[in-house]
Amino acid sequence: MTFSNTYVNREEMFSLGVEETSGQFYVSFPVSSGFVDYAEYYAIDQQMFERFQHDLASAVQFVNRCRRRELDELLMQKPGSNRGSAI
Repeated sequence: MTFSNTYVNREEMFSLGVEETSGQFYVSFPVSSGFVDYAEYYAIDQQMFERFQHDLASAVQFVNRCRRRELDELLMQKPGSNRGSAI
């Protein structure tokens, strides 16, 4: 998978983008397992992608739900057994 960020919010620590091969829109944020830092990618639809670029409050609310692992069914890559925690 090739993830291409199109919007980055450094203050809230999340990104929006498109996975180049599939065209799937996503939201991502940094995660740390203690051994390695990486990003988790959650699939979103085009409507959410467009809304989140202009509605920060809505985007942050969604990202925080992902950080709490409430939307794991949207993960684009399933985590390993030593899953990290959101930074």
